[in-house]
Amino acid sequence: MAADFGTSWIADAVEVTAPDGATVRPLCSLPGTASSAQFELGPQQVSKAVSHVSVEEIWFITAGTGEMWRRQRGREEITALEPGVCLTIPLGTAFQFRAGSGGLRAAAVTIPPWPEGNPDEARSEAGRW
Repeated sequence: MAADFGTSWIADAVEVTAPDGATVRPLCSLPGTASSAQFELGPQQVSKAVSHVSVEEIWFITAGTGEMWRRQRGREEITALEPGVCLTIPLGTAFQFRAGSGGLRAAAVTIPPWPEGNPDEARSEAGRW
């Protein structure tokens, strides 16, 4: 059976802190399929480096600037972030991001949905910054 359609507004979203230290506002989800959220870092803030145990993400930068470091199977990359950049964080990828002087904001989809109440989903990693 298909899920009921949903609508959410960022102004009504509850603000939480992600395991990497970013501010997160969870938005719509499709149970068992995907969830969405807005991630944000303030000016010059740096997230903690983490990798995910069971989820993958697609990020789309909506405001600000910064950088994303990703490491996967011996490959490392730093990507400049600005509005219009879209990137993926596949399962098991170590990643860390930092904001420029104006902060950073991204919309993201998590597949499958973020496992609420699982403190072990985000593993600490040795990061770039």
